Amino acid sequence: MKWALKGDNIMAKTATVRARIDPELKAEVEALFRRLGLSTTEAINIFYNQVQLRKGLPFSVVVPNKTTKKTLEDTDAGRNLTRCDNVDDMFDKLGI
Repeated sequence: MKWALKGDNIMAKTATVRARIDPELKAEVEALFRRLGLSTTEAINIFYNQVQLRKGLPFSVVVPNKTTKKTLEDTDAGRNLTRCDNVDDMFDKLGI
């Protein structure tokens, strides 16, 4: 049985969270968790704790505008990309 410390009390972790999720997304995210040394349960606990501490989501949730949406679609499709050989080339192309 897992235990959690709440204030000065030790409490058994007995609540369960169930969710349906895209299998490919699940596999990719769980591979990232493993690289971070986290189990899915630990990652969910971190997320819940951050929501509780911040009294909201620990990141912004926004709907991309038309320009951002098109840019993301183009990037995913490999369109309209500017490739740079190195950081100096990138700054030159940006005019910086």
